[in-house]
Amino acid sequence: MTEDESQAAAEDLAKRLRLLMDVAVAESGTEPTYSQIAGYLQERGTNLSRSRWTYMVNGHRYVQDPAVFEGLAEFFDVDAAFLLGEDGAATPEKVSAQLDLVRSMRAAKVKSYAARTLGDISPKALHAITKFLDEEMTHMPEH
Repeated sequence: MTEDESQAAAEDLAKRLRLLMDVAVAESGTEPTYSQIAGYLQERGTNLSRSRWTYMVNGHRYVQDPAVFEGLAEFFDVDAAFLLGEDGAATPEKVSAQLDLVRSMRAAKVKSYAARTLGDISPKALHAITKFLDEEMTHMPEH
């Protein structure tokens, strides 16, 4: 693996981990802490140092440790193939559902902001803006 490939893999893993953290927040209302994650892995005989977790979640360095990946997959209740970004690995349904919810919430915020900011805009113009935003949100790439 070249240095560029390693960096790309590190960034890709970080995106998936942050996505899983967002899903965990949506499900429980709080973000899992490093201590919770490390404790979960430790109970299964796998050590995750704070620096390694920081590298992984921030995409600074690609970590290749099957035991860590398996433990994280269990913690977040996803297939390890998804976490590793393997070709053909499906995005878990709960992750897709949360992505759809986040997109809808973001679109609603933008629509609300546009309506407040534009003030006395005609209903026809507001409808056109809403339609455009809805179409844009459906064309956003999935992670």
